[in-house]
Amino acid sequence: MAKLIEKVYGEALFELAVEEGRTTELMEEIKLVKQVLSENPELAKMMQHPGIPVKEKEQVIEQIWGGKISREVSGLMVLLLKKEHYGKLPQVLDYFLEKVREKERIGIAYVQTAVALSDAQREKVEKRLLETTSYRTFEMYFDVEPELIGGMIIRIGDRVVDSSIKTRLENLSRQLYQIKL
Repeated sequence: MAKLIEKVYGEALFELAVEEGRTTELMEEIKLVKQVLSENPELAKMMQHPGIPVKEKEQVIEQIWGGKISREVSGLMVLLLKKEHYGKLPQVLDYFLEKVREKERIGIAYVQTAVALSDAQREKVEKRLLETTSYRTFEMYFDVEPELIGGMIIRIGDRVVDSSIKTRLENLSRQLYQIKL
């Protein structure tokens, strides 16, 4: 049932966005909503608290989001609230974002390096990923992990390319242990 809720509501919002030619606009709004929700976990608790009347929760949505996001997105939040599915809001929003990324061929890349990359290096990594994949653009997330020693690890969906020195050393160590004297 859970997957059905996120699919039904996420798909409805996606179809509306496509129909109105507003996928990029709504995607940016939803990223904002997700950011605010992740930074304020107490908000989700309050919105799901059974002792607070739905009308008061609707007013909270209007106070927080009124004028900052479209009526479609705030309306979705109110609808989920009324249908007692507000707890599924993050999954609904993720479903919508996934559909938009699929339609617009936007990839998500997580890049781990031993040292911080310069802007030029970051652009070079992104350019190389665009050349070697079918995506038109990427949402790039860079992270510094000193224990990699050197090289990088790139994750796109379920694919991982690991060229870190740490992994190379681990592989070499395993090979050496397998040598019989």
